[in-house]
Amino acid sequence: MTFDNPSADEELIKSLQQNNSLKRRAEEELFNRHAYFIREGMNKYSLPEEEAFDAYSDTILQTIDNITKGLFEKRSSLKTYLFRIFYNKCVDLIRKKTTNKSSIHQTASISDMLLLVADSAKTVIQQLIEKTDLDILKNKMKELGENCRKLLAMFADGYNDKEIAVFMEYKTADVVKTSRLRCLEKLRQLYNTKKE
Repeated sequence: MTFDNPSADEELIKSLQQNNSLKRRAEEELFNRHAYFIREGMNKYSLPEEEAFDAYSDTILQTIDNITKGLFEKRSSLKTYLFRIFYNKCVDLIRKKTTNKSSIHQTASISDMLLLVADSAKTVIQQLIEKTDLDILKNKMKELGENCRKLLAMFADGYNDKEIAVFMEYKTADVVKTSRLRCLEKLRQLYNTKKE
């Protein structure tokens, strides 16, 4: 299946609404078809490549989610719809950097706070934090699907996206990165909705 012309949007949308191998291929095609948005984010909005890539990945994930839920009403082309979401994500990043809100998000890290604690107490505090964090993480990971657990475990073990793509039979490293971002988003939601 190829999605190489504007009239193929309908076929791509139908494939994204499936729950089979066509969906994965359609996700990959959607990601690759408009990947040049990343360069636009860097050039037009002066974003670093990583931030532009993250904004683009978030755009793809949101678009897939909206299509799956039937929220894409086809009042514009898929490209225009994608670009509108991407533009908003870039603007949000710029606002976050330039407003006072960014100073709120720059909190002291636990490691910075540990510098203020006596040496004898540091090890005990660090061990407690690490054990608690590890226990919570293990519980949350159990709630993720098998693929997410395997993908995140391989990434944590130092495998790069290309190696994971080969091992887990994904088509490209970009698909692995998008899947990893989706898994991390699920994990973040699990942390936020079920705080212990």
